[in-house]
Amino acid sequence: MDIAQLLADFGDWAFDRHANVLSWYIRPLFLLPLAWFAHRRSGWGIAGTLVALATSIFWFPAPAQPDPQILQFLDFEREWLTGTWDLQKSGQALLAPLALGAYCLAFWRRSVLWGLALLNLMAGGKLLWGVVVGDGTGWAMTVPGLVGLLVCDAAVLWGLRRLRAHRQQPAAEPSSPPVLSSSSS
Repeated sequence: MDIAQLLADFGDWAFDRHANVLSWYIRPLFLLPLAWFAHRRSGWGIAGTLVALATSIFWFPAPAQPDPQILQFLDFEREWLTGTWDLQKSGQALLAPLALGAYCLAFWRRSVLWGLALLNLMAGGKLLWGVVVGDGTGWAMTVPGLVGLLVCDAAVLWGLRRLRAHRQQPAAEPSSPPVLSSSSS
């Protein structure tokens, strides 16, 4: 068996599992640990999260009865990935890693509001791409995408609120050492 056939078989295996809607709900949630590790400036954490994000499409078993709308979108995605690549498609493909890089940079620089803006822009861009470029097939990812976006927005806003509350707490004054008194007996 040649390498091309192995890659094709792996692609079939992965796309069969990606038809499991659980992978569609879990993928946006990886943006939370990505933000956390970027904020903590952990290169290993960022790399591990990106590997988990990339492999999560095949973590769940292939569904017994896949949703026909999901299959339509996955067929579009597969055709898009394996079709002819021109300058426009290459530019579209570069948007995802550039957006993830900008997202990590925003949190690395502790700009939570810019990170939040990029999070929403990425989610909206992915949905728009699926609907426009995918000739309407992207509507299949609307519910999982919006649920993931709402969870991520809520978590980032909660984190921002905690961060601001922590910054506003007055620093506790250091306690003075106990005064020793000498008493004569």
